Amino acid sequence: MNVELRQLRCLVAIVDTGTFTDAAIELGISQAAVSRTLAALESALGVRLLRRTSREVVPTAVGAQVIARARRLLAEADDLVREATSGHTRLRVGYAWSAMGRHTVDFQRRWPALRPDVELQLVRTNSATGGLAEGACDLAVVRTEPDRRRFDGVIVGLERRFCALASDDPWARRRSLRLAEISERRLVIDRRSGTTTIEMWPPESRPSVEHVQDVDDWLAVIATGRCVGVTTESTVAQYPRPGVAFRPLRDAAPIAVRLIWWRDDPHPATRSAVSLLTELYQS
Repeated sequence: MNVELRQLRCLVAIVDTGTFTDAAIELGISQAAVSRTLAALESALGVRLLRRTSREVVPTAVGAQVIARARRLLAEADDLVREATSGHTRLRVGYAWSAMGRHTVDFQRRWPALRPDVELQLVRTNSATGGLAEGACDLAVVRTEPDRRRFDGVIVGLERRFCALASDDPWARRRSLRLAEISERRLVIDRRSGTTTIEMWPPESRPSVEHVQDVDDWLAVIATGRCVGVTTESTVAQYPRPGVAFRPLRDAAPIAVRLIWWRDDPHPATRSAVSLLTELYQS
């Protein structure tokens, strides 16, 4: 069985216009071609789809079901074509947690002046690649080392690390903390897309760990006072939350912020995005 999109379009056109003649005009083909196309579709499906009288064309019971499904398939096909042909006029930048932190709004505001021909869209996807591996974006902001076999990328800036804790925690009265102190506490980690790993501490002095799957769950657990977290300064800017305080870790190494993309399929606007975000981090 071989059903073609042009056959489904013909079927829908007949029903929508009401006659074979009007369907032929809408499709830009002859009336005979409309009849042949419908006959080929009915032959491929092995069912009769339309009843044709001298005054009207009426779908059969099966035909009504096929037409409803055909409309959905055609809409999806149109979306696919639109997505493929407009891909270079839109840039989707993915991220898992906190986008570009305090630079996010500036990036969004300055982009139209830099590239008025390319629409910018930020997409949050809770994955290690910020949605790039899943096809949700064209570029992704990540703070972990990407798979160099598949992805290319550059470091656009550095961010400090902070400890997140309940706002009524005694540590919240301090100006800063040390990484070693956290080994005394219970640490909450998003192991899917977070930047904190237990390997940041020596084997003999590692904190106990609780795992979550999302930044919102991470913040909710910290607000209870049960756990503390370690994150980058972008989270501090992007997720102010009642009940949660952030204090800098004065002895923790900064973390690299990267823009990454598919090695074999970079978006034409990649260079512009890299240039703008690097400038923002440098400033």
